[in-house]
Parts: sequence; structure tokens; C-alpha cells
Amino acid sequence: MSETLVHITPAARDKILEFMRQDGRSSLALRMAVAGRGPGGFQYRLGFVSADERAPEDSVQEAGGFDLYVDAESLPLLKGASVDFVEASYGSGFKIDNPNPLWTDPVALEVQKILDEEINPAVASHSGHVTLLDVKGDTAYIQLGGGCQGCGMADVTLKQGIEVRIKEAVPQIARVLDTTDHAAGANPYYRPSHRGHSPVGG
Repeated sequence: MSETLVHITPAARDKILEFMRQDGRSSLALRMAVAGRGPGGFQYRLGFVSADERAPEDSVQEAGGFDLYVDAESLPLLKGASVDFVEASYGSGFKIDNPNPLWTDPVALEVQKILDEEINPAVASHSGHVTLLDVKGDTAYIQLGGGCQGCGMADVTLKQGIEVRIKEAVPQIARVLDTTDHAAGANPYYRPSHRGHSPVGG
């Protein structure tokens, strides 16, 4: 019997099976992954994949009529999470409750705190927001969104404001890199190796 990695509620299971039947392909599995981190917490990717798209490092859970694939990088961030499907008058959709902390690395936690308490409230006046994507070594990788994305002053905002404040507050950080493609509106930092046809979009 496979280990229970993610709890799939009966409502979510029924909706996933319904979408699979509508898809019409045989031997489908559901891939779930953490696609990034945003102002509201983790960002997720749910998508249908064929059985032959299972990677050797994937963890597999039998979820009641279908298999759930979770890649090795997402696994520690998804253990204990719950997927539900909620019907509401304002719209229906999948709801994911995840008890895992957004960051466990103490340096990343400090950078996130500066973003939450100082930088994002400041750029919110221009309908912008700054997302911490990762911290590797002495480098913080961020993404500018909302009003900051594509703004001609984005580089000035980064160099004279965001980068300076992060480096002042978190001395372990020597570089702050903006991964946003301001011309294309794309995020080149996240390049998921496993994509599937999504039943929920995104």
C-alpha cells in the first residue's frame, strides 16, 4: 500500500475523476507540485499526466481511482497537505490546505519578513508586489509583479530600494536578483520539468 502523502477529500476525488473521464485519455495520473511562492503562500500546479510520464524520483500515492505523483523537490513541502473541492456561489474550485511553513531556512525567513513588513506595503501603493522565490548561498531570487512588472523604473526600484534594504536587514545576503522578464511578462526562474494538462488552470 502506498504512503499517504496528501489527503484527497471525497469531494476533490470525485471532481478529479470526473475531469479524468472528460479528458478521455486512458491511464491518467494527477501530478501535484509546488510551482513557487507568492504573497498568499505556496503556488501549486495540478495537472493530468500519462503513466509513462512518471519520473524515477517521483513519490506515488494511490488516491482512490487514480495515482498521485509528487516530485522529489515538492515532496517535503506537500507532506500533510489536503486537497478539497469547494462549491460556492462566487465560484467553485480546488482548495489546498498546507500545514508546512513557507520557508524553513532562517535567512529566507528574514528576507520574507522584510518583504512582508516593509517592501510590499511600500510598493502596494503602485499595485505592485515582490515575491521571494528562493535563497541560495548569499543570493536572494525575487520576482516583481503587479504594477512593478514591466515598469520602466523596475531596475531603479530594485537597485536603489529593494536590494539595498534587504542587504541592510539581512547581512548574509550579498546579491538580490530580479528574475522577472519585464518584456515578456514571464518568470524564467521557475521552469518545471514536469507539466501536465491542468484541470484547474495555471
